[in-house]
Amino acid sequence: MRDALADPAGAVSPCPELDCVRDRLPPVVLAFAEQRARSLGVTADRVLVAAGLLTDDDYGRAFARKLGLPFEPIDWRPRSACPLADDRLIEAVAAGMVPIDDARESAVVVVPQGAAARRLAELAGTPAQPPNLRLTTGERLRRFVQRGAGAALGTRAAFALVHERPAFSAAPKRPRSVWPVLALAAGAVPVLAWPGVATALGIALAALFLAWTALRIAAVAMPPGSPVRLARLQDGALPLYTIVVALYREAATVPQLVRALDALDYPPEKLQIVLVLEADDAATREALEAQRLGPPYEILIAPDIGPRTKPKALNAALPFARGHLLAVFDAEDRPESDQLRRAVAAFAAGGDRLACVQARLTIDNTRDGVLTALFTAEYAGLFDVFLPVLARLRLPLPLGGSSNHFRTTALRAVGGWDAFNLTEDADLGMRLARHGFGTDVIASTTHEEAPARLTPWLRQRTRWFQGWIQTWLVHMRAPRRTLRELGPAGFVTLQLVVGGTVLAALVHPLFAAVLIAKLATAGWPRLSDGAEAALVTLFGGTCVAGYAASVLLGLVGLARRRLLSVAPVLLLMPLHWLLLAAAAWRALIKLFRDPYRWDKTEHGLARTSRTTTWRQRDAGSGMRGVRSGLKKPEVEPAISQ
Repeated sequence: MRDALADPAGAVSPCPELDCVRDRLPPVVLAFAEQRARSLGVTADRVLVAAGLLTDDDYGRAFARKLGLPFEPIDWRPRSACPLADDRLIEAVAAGMVPIDDARESAVVVVPQGAAARRLAELAGTPAQPPNLRLTTGERLRRFVQRGAGAALGTRAAFALVHERPAFSAAPKRPRSVWPVLALAAGAVPVLAWPGVATALGIALAALFLAWTALRIAAVAMPPGSPVRLARLQDGALPLYTIVVALYREAATVPQLVRALDALDYPPEKLQIVLVLEADDAATREALEAQRLGPPYEILIAPDIGPRTKPKALNAALPFARGHLLAVFDAEDRPESDQLRRAVAAFAAGGDRLACVQARLTIDNTRDGVLTALFTAEYAGLFDVFLPVLARLRLPLPLGGSSNHFRTTALRAVGGWDAFNLTEDADLGMRLARHGFGTDVIASTTHEEAPARLTPWLRQRTRWFQGWIQTWLVHMRAPRRTLRELGPAGFVTLQLVVGGTVLAALVHPLFAAVLIAKLATAGWPRLSDGAEAALVTLFGGTCVAGYAASVLLGLVGLARRRLLSVAPVLLLMPLHWLLLAAAAWRALIKLFRDPYRWDKTEHGLARTSRTTTWRQRDAGSGMRGVRSGLKKPEVEPAISQ
């Protein structure tokens, strides 16, 4: 038996990757690492690094000494040391292997992590050991790639979809000007003044609005599906999971974010958490440094190329993702601790064509004011009633911007996110459906913070409406192709859920204004008035139906959330609709004046919380528990969806 596989007594080493540190750690620690590695299906070096007992640098240098190989601090090397083109170099990070050339020799630099470490240990000292090897760490290799191929990484993050699939990108195709639109609008005024034209247009818009309303009422009328029991996978069967969080000016939320991610009930040895920062965001970087984060956290600086948007930051992280599954969270998110496990179970049960599962979002700072209470009711109706019905009917889902869980291969197959779309989530949901992938909703909650003041609320809603307009325009560039790819039901869903949401907000004040004007000047028309009475009734019924659908959807959602104490705020639905209309019209104007500006929503401003007890309960679970040597948190033997 080879020496690298045997201890001094001649026994076969069960974890040869630990032989390089056996003289540095107590036997009880080594035994714990070996036992945990066997139970998780990982190598024991990952256990030691995840527990904070060794750094990647410590292990890499010790492993190199044991194998008699040079340790390569590649992050100090000039870009010219690697002969690979930039695109190939970016892809080499996931493989953990790159060639380098210097004055002495050509060599291959390898990251001895996981299976690679064990295989190298097994081959040490044998003829099968590859020649001219040098060892480094994953962090050093990432720094080398970010420094040497940063421009290519930024170009890929911003423009890959534009160049490779231009039909699916909201990027500008030609210089934009608002004047042609204004000229068209001016020309439409006399046309609409013709007898019957305005009436016909009003009837058509009312029909679309009522179809949008009917879809929501149908969702309310459908009984909730029976909970699906999904088998809980053993830790050894769990896949490697990548979490990506895009941060910008989020210093205030960093401690809360780290607590929430640390509380996740998932083996840290099977986690990769990528925090993406902007180059000029020193405050957030300092806040993260104060947390003294180690594995599985990685910090990535998004290259300052192209639009500064959340989807571009997510695209910058995608080449570095090693996980079979990938989740996106926001800075203020607090997901339930078992959310990753529920997502894994859903993917296992859903088959290979299930590309994404959406967790249910809810508002945490409900008691901060009227706007946050309305937000709570709206989210309850959307994520606890409406989207689950779309998922059950296998219709396209406009994803929420957070708590999306993807198969990484499917995400890459459709081109990642559109860096130019302000609602990259809704767009990606439609693009997945057009590529034949399915999306589902899981019964796991993520708590979020909503803006409590009108100005931030208006900016956020304007950005959302602007992105939905972009999404509708992108997917309607070739209507026949979209119809063929989505099918008739999916095509109608695109019109009503994406386009209809914007249209409903835009036309609502017009219907309300016409109705009020007619009632103020002539009162309610008599039946003998014929067409006039029918038109007023149609407009009035459209407004009432819109309010009723929104109230019912919110009421049912609040009931399922056990938050009926918030229900009285639904009496303010007419005011809410006026605010939505203001945001929609503002978005329509900004679409031409400033189409790609990402108006950031500030977080960390909440005054109240519905989840204080949740945070206290989970503070010692997940990664924190493993790092402190505590036993794994006890969880239910099965989970339900």
